[in-house]
Amino acid sequence: MKIQTLPDLDQVSFGEDSTRQFKVDVNNAESLAAEMAAFANSEGGTIYLGVADDGSIPGLDQADVGRINQIISNAASQLVKSPLIVRTENIALKNGRIVVILTVPKGLDKPYFDKNGVIWLKTGADKRRVNSKEELRRLFQITDQFHADELPTKAGIDKLDKLRFRDFLRDAYKEDYPDDPSDLTRLLQNMNLVTDDEKLNLAGLLMFAERPEFIKPQFVVKAIRYPGDQIHATDYLDTEDFAGPLPKIFKDAIAFVMRNLHKIQAGRGVNAPGLPEIPEGVFEELLVNALVHRDYFVSAPVRLFIFNNRIEIISPGHLPNNLTVEKIRTGNSNIRNPILISYVAKGLLPYHGLGSGIKRALAEWPEIDFVDDRDGCLFTATIRRKPVEPLPQANKGAIKVQKKARDAPINAPLTHLQMQLLDFIRSNPAISYDELTKLTQKDRTTVMRNLGKLKQVGLLKRVGSKKTGHWEV
Repeated sequence: MKIQTLPDLDQVSFGEDSTRQFKVDVNNAESLAAEMAAFANSEGGTIYLGVADDGSIPGLDQADVGRINQIISNAASQLVKSPLIVRTENIALKNGRIVVILTVPKGLDKPYFDKNGVIWLKTGADKRRVNSKEELRRLFQITDQFHADELPTKAGIDKLDKLRFRDFLRDAYKEDYPDDPSDLTRLLQNMNLVTDDEKLNLAGLLMFAERPEFIKPQFVVKAIRYPGDQIHATDYLDTEDFAGPLPKIFKDAIAFVMRNLHKIQAGRGVNAPGLPEIPEGVFEELLVNALVHRDYFVSAPVRLFIFNNRIEIISPGHLPNNLTVEKIRTGNSNIRNPILISYVAKGLLPYHGLGSGIKRALAEWPEIDFVDDRDGCLFTATIRRKPVEPLPQANKGAIKVQKKARDAPINAPLTHLQMQLLDFIRSNPAISYDELTKLTQKDRTTVMRNLGKLKQVGLLKRVGSKKTGHWEV
């Protein structure tokens, strides 16, 4: 027994939290077993016996200590499944009474159950039951017992996109698509894409099904371009939902971002295609990260928000296990969906290896912030945009307008709206008049008038009809 209090009881002054629990006394072994299971299923913790909830320390007498140690032994060995090895330490107070410090380690055999088969988790200073299959699966995931991407779906092998899977077999393995259905089933099972009952698992569905959104409609990307710097309830400039196999979702989401970025001439001529204000590779890395490392136990889409001053990519699920924002910035990573990772690395997406994507994005564009929201179960990457600078023009910002063949050229400024129109058209030559009206937030008459001026000076040409034609810059 130690004689003195302060070094071991200093933590009491900080109050209860997810690693400290106070009990003035213990009489119920089952209740104590539930507390132990909650700590073991989380990060471990300490229970101070002889300390009241308000932080006062009445302590225990010798008879209490003997009784409580028996309760601790019974709870740890008999009432928690699997049994726990805990440590106790007795601290003597100046008045002769005792505080028992009970240390419960982080469990190695999660999940731990109490006598009634209930799984408990720590939530702040309290504990709560695991009430959903998703939470239970996440506990198993932490211990590498199974992962979300290997869970069975309701999709049979008939939902496979034959052409997509055929091309993958040819490119990645130099193999032909099996003609015999039993051979196909056996191949998919060997590739860990189909379960024993011949259903596509989540990885197989997301990568190779023809319409995965019919089975799992929540695993899509929802993108919105807002006016200004804030979310609007009803106002937006561009919006689209991206569904299909992961490679298609990725391709379409990248196109959405690029068409909503400013183009920078960077010393190039007016007719030369501009460069995107932020390199495309930044979004490739962050979108791959969002699709491959998101938490598929959370039934929610990836969200892509574009504002004037930033672009946000919001993934369901916080960083797994002990990962932090600081660690991912230095290249640390943690495999949450190993089957997806293994196939994406074979060329389905531009994936460059564990931990390298975040570092590569930061190298290309350092103005990226990351927020790991553990309470909201979200991870957000925010790419900061730079203010738009006026487009440099030859002849001090003027273009030459030839009114008629016989007239001398005159100088006319290229307005900000006209530069906007050219940027939107370069990004999407098939863009409609209505889309240009929405994107520029101008009325149709103003847009038509400025398009006419751009056509008049030879910067723009319409090929084909208004409905089926396209633009040429």
